[in-house]
Amino acid sequence: MERPNPNLSDMNRRAGEIVRRINRLTDGPLTRKKLVILLLVFTFLILYVGPSLLNWLFYSESASVSKQNVCHRKLLEPFQDALSEYDAYMRLETTATLSTIGHNYVPYVGNGLLGLALEHDSYLNIKYGRTLSLPVYYHPLYIVDDYEMKESTVVEYKNGIVHRFHCSSSGLHVTYRYYAHRTIPSLFVQEIHVNNPETDVKSLKLSTPRVSDWPTSVKQTIKLHQGVDIKEYEVVTGMISIPESENVLAVSVVCRKMENTIDIDARDALDVLVLTTVQYSRPIKRSDYAKHKDIVEKKAVDEMEKAIALTGDRSAVRALRDNHARVWQGLWYTGFYISDSKAEGVINGDRINATIYAILSQVRSYEHEEHIKPATKSEILRTLTYSEGCYEGFSTLDAFNLWKPLNSLTNLNAVASVWMLTLEKQGCHNLLKAGASGVNQAMILSFGSLRFSNQHLEYNIHPSKLHRDFLFRRVNYGNMTHVNISVILQEDNKAAIFVALDRSDKTYYACDGGCLDSPVQLGPYRKYFPVKLTEPLTAILYITADKQHMEDLRHAIHVHEVVEAPAHENHVIALHKHGHSLGGLNPLFWVSIIVLIVMFHLFLCRIIMNEFCDNNSNVSYKRLYNKA
Repeated sequence: MERPNPNLSDMNRRAGEIVRRINRLTDGPLTRKKLVILLLVFTFLILYVGPSLLNWLFYSESASVSKQNVCHRKLLEPFQDALSEYDAYMRLETTATLSTIGHNYVPYVGNGLLGLALEHDSYLNIKYGRTLSLPVYYHPLYIVDDYEMKESTVVEYKNGIVHRFHCSSSGLHVTYRYYAHRTIPSLFVQEIHVNNPETDVKSLKLSTPRVSDWPTSVKQTIKLHQGVDIKEYEVVTGMISIPESENVLAVSVVCRKMENTIDIDARDALDVLVLTTVQYSRPIKRSDYAKHKDIVEKKAVDEMEKAIALTGDRSAVRALRDNHARVWQGLWYTGFYISDSKAEGVINGDRINATIYAILSQVRSYEHEEHIKPATKSEILRTLTYSEGCYEGFSTLDAFNLWKPLNSLTNLNAVASVWMLTLEKQGCHNLLKAGASGVNQAMILSFGSLRFSNQHLEYNIHPSKLHRDFLFRRVNYGNMTHVNISVILQEDNKAAIFVALDRSDKTYYACDGGCLDSPVQLGPYRKYFPVKLTEPLTAILYITADKQHMEDLRHAIHVHEVVEAPAHENHVIALHKHGHSLGGLNPLFWVSIIVLIVMFHLFLCRIIMNEFCDNNSNVSYKRLYNKA
């Protein structure tokens, strides 16, 4: 015979007691106490449970939509780390149940010779002035034309590749890779992968390349060997007028021809590689067009033949992509980090990386291109090591004209043009001549108003601007030295500077504002420097390889007063950390607390009034009874 479990009996008694209390609460008339309790419960549900409940009621997924979302989540999973670190951007055109984004950046690929906004009806753009803003109305994209599919797009900044994903309700999905090749600047690549998990053959329609507004264009079809096969390619050549000029450009485009439908067998996949080459002349007179037309056309066809030879099999296609991505990864070697801020209207890492990517896409990487001559490459590398005079202006993080939205091709080109003009006029013209590597270096210098000046690098910024964490990563100093400069906000709300060398070919020294202290030798480990405020205002940090030069700076920088920069006020730090000056809790929390306090005091006052009135009524009744 089993003995009764005392713990189970105790639990049953407690449960019964709770049920009896709930019954007593619901029984009887609706008193003020019950009304207040019900009101508090209702307020809690509205404030905290209501949004989730409404989302569940009105945005519940159907089975087909859920399958599409699962498809997208699976395809986007490899990019999560890059997205969280702002090394990629994602644009979703799916249901509201998938996560949304704060900015709408146009997906874009470019390499300084050609550029393309990856919209559904995009056209090529070529160099005009400082940017790729001259349209060639040739639309090179092959796109599966199934509008039931939901779409998402990822732009990988560090690899220079745009990924597009289409998912259907049946499980069929299409992935695209787009990139304007860095080492072969005339080449635009489309990689299309179609996966059909269904049990029947799927026939898909394709939107094929076309010409829209190019009246001088002439088409012809040629056949080129692709391994043992012979494939048809379309050659389009024409004249492009240059705005505000009587000159023109001769432009030629070569692209593979395909049928406008493709069939995918059941439970099978299909890979399609589409290559497009673009060549154009320098500005010429209209009378010289016929001569240059044949030249650019032959160059475009020759480039296509070379590209075909490089893509014989799947491993060769991967090698072509890796060579492109390797150049982009090298461009990001020098970089910048800034801590996130929730204050309204400030620039964060997502906007900064998106803008850097857009600007670098407008510039060629001359030193990495396959046709570069050794002498030209050596000259470019020498230019990269000489940054004298760059950057002379105030920090570009405070120039809001440089951070306008990148939500259209027009806006992107406008922002790129202003950036290139600003860097050129602020002493960075030599770096701009070196191509994308020099442009990236100049942009990083401009973020902190870092300037190479007369044998030293100086950090020019007002201490009051250092209310966020900064990191200038691998700033080139000469040919063999990389400098890391960190600004870290301490617990006492004071900023501190830390400097280290990634690598160096000689001994380097640094001093803080005013250079009154002895020079500190730099090395691979971080060295601390306090932020000094000087009168008159000077740079807060100096770095040089010439120790005597730094000793001389002590006597050449004439300051009346040097003090440690004061701590930032708490409300300024709270504004960046939390988006408001109330501290780390959500404003809704404080509103809820205030409502509860007010309701509690009203309830308390009501109880006191009731007790007071009841006592007066009892006294009067007793007196009347005694008189009787």
